[in-house]
Amino acid sequence: MQLKRIVRKKKAELPYTGIDGKPLKDLKFSASRAENLAMLREIFKDIDVLKVREFANRHDSSIQGAIVYFEGLANGETVNENVLYPLMKTPIAPPEGAPLSEILSTVLPMGDISMAKDFEDLVQRVTYGDTAFFIDGVDQIVIIDTKGWQTRSISEPESEKVLRGPREGFTEGLMINLSLIRRRIRSNRLKMKFQSLGDTTHTQACLCYIEGIAKPEMVEEVKRRISTFDMDGLLDVNYLAEFITDSPYSPISTVGITEKPDVVAARLLEGRVAVLLDGTPIVLSAPYLLIESFQSDEDYYVNYLYASISRILRILAFFITISLPAIYVALVTYHQELIPTPLLISISASRQNVPFPTILETFLMLAVFDILRETGIRMPMGVGQALSIVGALVIGQATVEAKIVSAPLLIVIAMTGITGLMVPKLKSSAMIFRAFLLVLSSVLGLYGWIFGMAALLLHLLNVRSFGLPIITPLSKPSWQQLKDLAVRAPWWNMRTRPSFLSRNRVRMGPSPREKSQ
Repeated sequence: MQLKRIVRKKKAELPYTGIDGKPLKDLKFSASRAENLAMLREIFKDIDVLKVREFANRHDSSIQGAIVYFEGLANGETVNENVLYPLMKTPIAPPEGAPLSEILSTVLPMGDISMAKDFEDLVQRVTYGDTAFFIDGVDQIVIIDTKGWQTRSISEPESEKVLRGPREGFTEGLMINLSLIRRRIRSNRLKMKFQSLGDTTHTQACLCYIEGIAKPEMVEEVKRRISTFDMDGLLDVNYLAEFITDSPYSPISTVGITEKPDVVAARLLEGRVAVLLDGTPIVLSAPYLLIESFQSDEDYYVNYLYASISRILRILAFFITISLPAIYVALVTYHQELIPTPLLISISASRQNVPFPTILETFLMLAVFDILRETGIRMPMGVGQALSIVGALVIGQATVEAKIVSAPLLIVIAMTGITGLMVPKLKSSAMIFRAFLLVLSSVLGLYGWIFGMAALLLHLLNVRSFGLPIITPLSKPSWQQLKDLAVRAPWWNMRTRPSFLSRNRVRMGPSPREKSQ
């Protein structure tokens, strides 16, 4: 509720950033270099990384100006060699002799030069690594692209490792990420539209789609939802995802995320829309279907039979990870007659002298497993892996020998944890579903588990992603749309795009077999 109150504040109630009672966008540029510098120094007061360099042209000392940039954001070498040096050493006609834009076109060897609209635009551009340039006698300020901050090199994402296929991953640089997508889709139909989000951070967002493939109404809906974001800061895509999702209270994600350019390119080619943010390697895509959580990008780089078996195993693993503890508790507590006699005797013997009821020891061991997993993730790689393995072995052996938990339960928890790792995209959802089913089973036995599964199914039937049911295409199955669901058909047999994503369905010509006939 506190977040909603903050978001619903009017923009007029946000912290004031103007000068002398005027917003920055209402302040006008002056033809006086001294006045512009005084205004900029007031705007950027108490910011020591702001660099101001005044200069005079060597051939005409009456032409005096200044450049303003942020150290660490702008490339110092570019500023010195391609901005400051030409302005000081190249003969420049007086400002009255020609428009400023014409003068700059013959002096500055830079590819991206534009005029600032107002002081608000200037502040946003300079704080993003650009350099502002102005001279006496001209009431315009030129913005020169000199971005040059340090970025992380392109590497394989830790959360989406593959054995086959591209290993490139997104970085925190927006333009680098866009170039990785453009390199894979070299078409003029790939559209990229920028938007600034966050009243204070002014984070650059980019909407990507392929014209003629993505549905126009889907593109407009994504634009509309993004435009409703009204918050002072945007630091990660999850901020935006929680604003634009159809079901904010559902544990199931309705917005896709990935760190791999090839995955984004594949989704764009199917008719989806992607949203990239500056400062994060994670990319959003919409709409997002439940079946995508069981798909891996590696499925499309290996034999279709192997890919189909892997998908079926992931679906089975998800069912096991959310249901196995609940079924174990239900059988041991309420339905012992359903357990084979030798197995029941073994379970009963192992539970002798265990002080806790089955439901309590199950919750206890699930909590211990999640703690070990989180510890392994947060610690440095080498230490975390060793700690997880040693911790699991030591704690598991010690708890069984001390009769705190039973050995069969330890096997159940181990199977639950291992199968949960097979579906990492549903990790958080699986934890919630598992706890929900476990509570119902501890109260109602197998009837509680059945009731819980029915409730989950009803919930999935009502969850939508940008107006599309997330269980699509199961809601309206067709043979063509089932070719890339629980199993993957051969590439030559998947000739069409899903109709619920694109009206331009045909994506390939006749198959080799059809051509040979």
